Amino acid sequence: MKKSLFFLFYFALFSISHAQHDTSSKKTVIVPEKKWFENISIRGYLQVRYNRLLETNPKLGNEQGDRSWGENGGFFLRRARVILSGQISKHVYFYFQPDFASSASSTSLHFGQLRDAYFDIGLDKDNEYRLRVGQSKVPYGFENMQSSQNRLPLDRNDALNSSVVNERDMGVFFYWAPKEKRELFAALVKDGLKGSGDYGVFAFGAYNGQTANKPEQNNQPHIVTRFSYPFKIGNQIIEPGIQAYTGKYVVTKDQTSTGAKFNADRNYVDQRIAGSFILYPKPFGIQAEYNIGKGPQFNPVTDSIETKPLKGGYITLSYMLHHKEQVIIPFMRGQYYQGGKKHELDARSYDMNELEFGIEWQPIKQFELVAMYTISNRRYEDFVLQNNLQKGSLLRLQAQINF
Repeated sequence: MKKSLFFLFYFALFSISHAQHDTSSKKTVIVPEKKWFENISIRGYLQVRYNRLLETNPKLGNEQGDRSWGENGGFFLRRARVILSGQISKHVYFYFQPDFASSASSTSLHFGQLRDAYFDIGLDKDNEYRLRVGQSKVPYGFENMQSSQNRLPLDRNDALNSSVVNERDMGVFFYWAPKEKRELFAALVKDGLKGSGDYGVFAFGAYNGQTANKPEQNNQPHIVTRFSYPFKIGNQIIEPGIQAYTGKYVVTKDQTSTGAKFNADRNYVDQRIAGSFILYPKPFGIQAEYNIGKGPQFNPVTDSIETKPLKGGYITLSYMLHHKEQVIIPFMRGQYYQGGKKHELDARSYDMNELEFGIEWQPIKQFELVAMYTISNRRYEDFVLQNNLQKGSLLRLQAQINF
């Protein structure tokens, strides 16, 4: 009798416990929504360079590119970037990037300066339509928008980069791209194929026109538009594009020499149109761009800053090799530019040709080493530097860490 009662008691306890287990297993598990700060990521990169090996002309320089070329150049911290970004809600994305390798002057280095500070507002459920507000890259030129962390040549080409120094300005930009194209833009960067990032299939915007970290000087914003469409053909990915902008640029007092002549209101027409063609390196790659337009340029015959035509472009050839975890990319770039550089003293006049051979080695994902040999022929003239033709070659090295 006692044994029977014991087994009945044990069976009852077992049944209650099993029933509770079944009931709890059927309950809906509520996953708490992430706080906005839990969606923020921190990443960045650091670049250290040396440009003096096999140098044949210490007077050869590149002001808009790497200022450690030539005389008194040594080991140089080119970039020190820390990036904060995140999708802090379904329709709000933010991006903040300072650079701690900026130069306050030729004798004061490594100051912090703002590069990007913007937010994206999604206008539909998939954020295919969005507005970007703040300081960000101007959608003009593939290589301009391609991060220096991903680019093969150590400096951007003169022809298109002369349009917007530091590639950025304050403004409002509208971007549109279908969901599948946004995913492809992201994959082209994530997979190491040297993509430009997601700047939409179509872009249209207005910006100050005096470039990043500079105050506006007139009441006429620049207007820019761009169309770029990546698509697959078999194993290959191709991205053709076209872009243009128009506005008026003000050559300010600190940009002119004593004695140089300029327009009374210092305003100059600033207009360009460019075409791009990208064949992503799978394994052979081609990156080519060309632009034409008009803008401020110093004329040494009249000692005046005038609105003059400009033209130029580049082509980069590459081949991507994989060996176990390592990536090796030999590349070659040829470029030329004839025109003014509105950001430099007296809208300095340029007539340049350059050929570069290099190789990028990534032994691990977090470290890259680039060696590049540059053969350059540059004529750049302003009111102070007249009849200034510099030719030369040099071997350039860069070590980069990614985190």
